[in-house]
Amino acid sequence: MVANLSPRETLTHAPVLKEEAVRYLAVRPGGRYVDCTVGAGGHAAGIMEAAQPGGLLLGLDADPSALKAAAETLAPFEDRVKMVAANFRELFAVCKEYNFVPVHGVLFDLGLSSMQLADETRGFGFQVEAPLDMRFGPEQQIRAADIVNEYDEEELANVIWRFGEETASRRIARAIVRARPVTTTTELASIISRATGGRQGRRIHPATRTFQALRIAVNDELAALEEALEQALEVLGDGGRLVVISFHSLEDRIVKQFIVRESRDCICPPEAPACTCGHKARLKAVTKKAVMPGPDETATNPRSRSARLRAAEKLAEIS
Repeated sequence: MVANLSPRETLTHAPVLKEEAVRYLAVRPGGRYVDCTVGAGGHAAGIMEAAQPGGLLLGLDADPSALKAAAETLAPFEDRVKMVAANFRELFAVCKEYNFVPVHGVLFDLGLSSMQLADETRGFGFQVEAPLDMRFGPEQQIRAADIVNEYDEEELANVIWRFGEETASRRIARAIVRARPVTTTTELASIISRATGGRQGRRIHPATRTFQALRIAVNDELAALEEALEQALEVLGDGGRLVVISFHSLEDRIVKQFIVRESRDCICPPEAPACTCGHKARLKAVTKKAVMPGPDETATNPRSRSARLRAAEKLAEIS
């Protein structure tokens, strides 16, 4: 998945770090795998090719249009693939419902897919006029327009700062409040650009971080990720692999901290005189540091440049 790019640049979705994802999942013939963000099915197809003969895959996605695209990509594997319309924060419940526990590997490919960004009706990008929506799933209640037009200035600034790490968050929030009502992506992007003085040497468009922040807030992405990582440990069998591909520092930090914490027997504060938490390590890190795309991939797929892959293996439980 990708960060915000022009829809004209994202008419097709090339799965990022596909070979690395399959390798770090340690895909084996006959294995059972969960792709928590199946998208167009690119990573899932790579997993299934390596898992033959006999491999099985359960694919989740909150976006019905993504599931439709994945169904076409994964059609050659027929009934060895099951796809479910669900947010990955429902991972454990879905796996239990389909009797898909334990599994050999769980993959998360976070962020925004190229298809979603290219869909001019969804409002994820700002190059083409669209309604301020940004919902991954149609059943979700809150839209970007609700945050933009209903949050007070302080709340709006906090969203932009917390989820977009935008240093001009207060200036942007003030400009948005003054311009209300704001109804389209291009209108919002223009307001942000004026509030920040345009590009002025910026490497990215001045609206990029605000749009990221709104999307994360609308879909409650960071809380969902924290919940889903915990659930991944519950569905993984002993020796199963967890692989996460993230595209910005907020996601990557959550993943890194989760792996570090779950690789320790004690998570008491350093100043504690003795361990009282009773925590036991459940993971061991497979990647010492984040794996990044090589120069060949970034040259052919510039959208991959911000990707970071981390992997860990579930330890056998000691009774």
